[in-house]
Order: sequence, then structure tokens, then C-alpha cells
Amino acid sequence: MHHPFTARQVSTAEELKSNAVHALSKGYDIVLNGAEIGGGSIRIHNPEMQQAVFELLGIGAEEAQTKFGFLLEALKYGCPPHGGIAFGLDRVAALMAGESSIRDVIAFPKTTTAQCPLTDAPSPISNDQLKELHIGVVAGAE
Repeated sequence: MHHPFTARQVSTAEELKSNAVHALSKGYDIVLNGAEIGGGSIRIHNPEMQQAVFELLGIGAEEAQTKFGFLLEALKYGCPPHGGIAFGLDRVAALMAGESSIRDVIAFPKTTTAQCPLTDAPSPISNDQLKELHIGVVAGAE
């Protein structure tokens, strides 16, 4: 249930595999009066631990290499423990304005179907734009 790149509070990949359901993440949230306004985590910096997480998620070695090979390769060369945090200024603005939804305070809110009422995005694309980007549209494709 954790982010697949968030470090766990275990020492080894074997420890994680043996007790994954109880492994806590090294993640954190900033809460103001019961409302989350930010969050972050320490990232996995060990290739064996990252591979163990992929395995637990049902991502085999071949699929992990195809999708995340660049990361696994980079981790082999050494990576310091690192992390970050992100504040939701829109969430703070909603709290300050007494609004229950950030859609009431953000500049370009989207609907639940990801449409923008202000700009009518997404809008139709011309054939010239598709050609320029080397994109083909196949009718009925899913």
C-alpha cells in the first residue's frame, strides 16, 4: 500500500519479504487542524530493496528491467539516502478560505473527468498537429 519507491523501516530486502504486511514506510505528512497540507518520503536507495518491492508488487525481474532498468542500474552505482517534501499550497488556500474543496481556490480547476471548464481542454487536435508529433489515431482502439 506504500509508494513503490518509498523506503521502508526495515534493514534488508529479506526482512521486508518476510514481513511485508507490517513494514512501515519512511513517509510523512504535514497536517494542519486535521487537514493534510503536504507530504513526502525517504526514497529507496538500495537496488536489492527496490527489486524486493517490485517482486512483492508482482513485477518480475524482466518487467522491472523493462520499465525501471534505468533506476535499478543507477542504484547499483550508489545513491545516498534522499527524500523530499511537497506542500499543497492549494490545500492551504482552501483552508484559509474556508472551502472544503481545492477546486474552489485553484486557478484552473479540472472536473472529475479531467476537463477544464475555463479552457475547454482537452480540445480537438488537428491532423497537422498529429502529423507533426508523429501520432496516429486508430478508431476503436482501447
